Amino acid sequence: MDPIIRQLKASKSILVSTHTNPDGDAVGSMLAMGLALESLNKHTILYNESPIPAVYRYLPYVRQITRHLEVPGSFDTAIILDCGSLERCGSAASAMEKIPVVINLDHHSTNSHFGDYHVVDPSACATAEIVYRVIKTLGVTITKTMAIALYTGILTDTGSFRFSNTNQAAFDICREMVKAGVEPYDVAQQVYGTYSLGRIKLLNHALDSIEISENGKLSIMTLTRRMMAETGTQSEDIDGMIHYARRIEDVRVAALIQELKNEGRYNGDAKNYHVSLRSDGEIDVAAFASSFGGGGHATAAGFNIESTLPALKSKIRDLADRCDGKETRGRWRTRQSG
Repeated sequence: MDPIIRQLKASKSILVSTHTNPDGDAVGSMLAMGLALESLNKHTILYNESPIPAVYRYLPYVRQITRHLEVPGSFDTAIILDCGSLERCGSAASAMEKIPVVINLDHHSTNSHFGDYHVVDPSACATAEIVYRVIKTLGVTITKTMAIALYTGILTDTGSFRFSNTNQAAFDICREMVKAGVEPYDVAQQVYGTYSLGRIKLLNHALDSIEISENGKLSIMTLTRRMMAETGTQSEDIDGMIHYARRIEDVRVAALIQELKNEGRYNGDAKNYHVSLRSDGEIDVAAFASSFGGGGHATAAGFNIESTLPALKSKIRDLADRCDGKETRGRWRTRQSG
C-alpha cells in the first residue's frame, strides 16, 4: 500500500478505469476513487468503454464517467479497478499500458498481478473494500457521495450480504457509510426496487431456456441477441438472472450463456459468447473459467469465447461430471421435459 500512496500523492493527472460491462462494485469503486483523488486536487478522468447500466445511474457524479479516453501520455498514473487482467478494460487496454505507472486494485483470486503496483486481496468482500482502504490511507475524509458509491459496491458484490464473500469488513464499512449519510432503503430501492417491462419479458425467455444435467447438479441458461431485440433490453438487464438457475433444487453449478455482439468474420456458426458461472463453493468455477482465459472467484466467475452454441454447451457439461467427481460427460435434459 505504501508505494501506491506515495505514487498517488506525487501524481498530477490520474486515469481511473474498470472492466467493460461494469457491475455495481466496478462503478461504485471507480466513483469513490475518483472523488477521493479530486478532493486532493488531482486531475482525474474516470473511463469505461461501456455505457453505465441504468440501475447505477442514480449514483452521484456518475455522469463524470466518460467513454472517450484522452491521450494516454497526459496521465502520470492509471488505477485499474476490479479487473483480473488489463485486457478486461476493453479496446483501450493497449493505450493504458503506455501510461508510466499502472496501479492494479482487485479482489479476484485469478488476477494476473499486472501493473507496476498492485493490491490483490481475494479475502476482500469487494474491490470497494480495497478502495476504502486506499482512501483512508490517503487521509481523505469520506463524504456522503463517496459513501453511497462504496456502499453500493459492497452491497451488490455481496448479493445484499448473502454471498460467501461477505466478511466482517463488509458490515463494518457499510456501518461507517451509513454514519456518513447513506440511506440503506434508498440504495436498495434504486438497485433492486424496480424492473422494466422488457427485463421481465427477458426473464421469461431466460427461464424457458433452462436445461438441467442428468444428475440434476448443473443448470444452464441461454440468452440470445434475438431475445434481447424482441424485448428491447440491453446487457445490463441480464444482471442477476443467473441466480434463478443457481437456486433450483439440487443444482450446485449454474451457467448463463449470453450471446454478444458479433463483429468480423467467423467460421461456420461460431459466435461470440460470454459465460457467467455460479457455484455452491464445492466446485471452483474460477479454475474452470481460467482454462478459457477468464477468471473470477471460486463461487462466481466468467469468460468470453468464440464458439458454436452446441460446442460451448458441450464444454460446460464437464462441470456436471465434476459435481459427481467423474470425467465422463453427462447427458442433458431440458427443464420442460424434466
